[in-house]
Amino acid sequence: MEDELRKFFEIYHVEVKDDVTRYYVIPKIIDSQEIQYFFQSISQDYDIKFKRHYGELVVEIKRRKESYTINIILFILTFISVTIAGSSFYGEIDILQGIQFALAVMFVLGSHEMGHFFASKRWGMRASLPYFIPFPTIIGTLGAIIKQRGVIKNRKVLLEIGASGPLAGVVASVIITYIGLKMDFQPPRVESFLIIGAPPLFDFVAKLADFKGEYIHPVAFAGWVGMFVTSLNLIPVGQLDGGHIMRALIGGKAEIVSRMFPLVLIVLAFLYPESGIWLFWGFVAIILSMQRHPKPMDDDPLPLGYILLGVLTYIVGLLCFTPTPFILSKNI
Repeated sequence: MEDELRKFFEIYHVEVKDDVTRYYVIPKIIDSQEIQYFFQSISQDYDIKFKRHYGELVVEIKRRKESYTINIILFILTFISVTIAGSSFYGEIDILQGIQFALAVMFVLGSHEMGHFFASKRWGMRASLPYFIPFPTIIGTLGAIIKQRGVIKNRKVLLEIGASGPLAGVVASVIITYIGLKMDFQPPRVESFLIIGAPPLFDFVAKLADFKGEYIHPVAFAGWVGMFVTSLNLIPVGQLDGGHIMRALIGGKAEIVSRMFPLVLIVLAFLYPESGIWLFWGFVAIILSMQRHPKPMDDDPLPLGYILLGVLTYIVGLLCFTPTPFILSKNI
């Protein structure tokens, strides 16, 4: 490792502590493309960080350790919690129907995260398998995340990683929505029910499926959830997917967008108070906007093809957006 680093840096001091090695370096005049390929080749096996320590440039390298135990445990717990949540849509607990709902939800959320996973692997970055989050919400989960580590080499990498999850997730959402809208569902008689606002993409799929019913099957609701999650993830704030894409498109000016956009959500909260979600997300966005976005190694502007990909992804987000996601109605 040290011999390889010396091709790109003058190393004048080395520190080893536990499984972390710190190289104090002075960069040489080199081909930036060559160093990108080098870090891409080793980031599969190592976590790499560039730091400034009292004005000195430090390359910190740590060999990664893989364990999938937590991923598996969380997957099982989330599958159980989503199954229980799905069963509740049928009045009396119906485990088989709950499993059907769980498969739909986890396919949609898992597709989103696996989009990020494969994009990260494509660019030589470390990416974990999804960590699903069990929680007693209406769908039984808070979603899923993956951990990404490694050097962000340029804006193309940043944009692909940001766009891959939403695009993969929305394809899965369309498939699940179409299947769900083709399924019959007669809800139990209850005191209250949830009215969901249909985004343009959901309406389009409903026309394709020739859906004319009043109630949607829980599987179709899982597809709606995927679309809603996509629209939230594409908010151009902090390190949300939309924040990654905005940083890739306009560089450092994305910080301005990130700090101003929470105001848009707060305005939505006053325009559409019946939903009650946008004020909450406005404050969440304020918190997320406080975290500065990491700068890619090569911060040159994107080529036209990547710019169009970023714009297309935002358009997909708008097609998944509805200002009134859900309203609780009484007396059915």
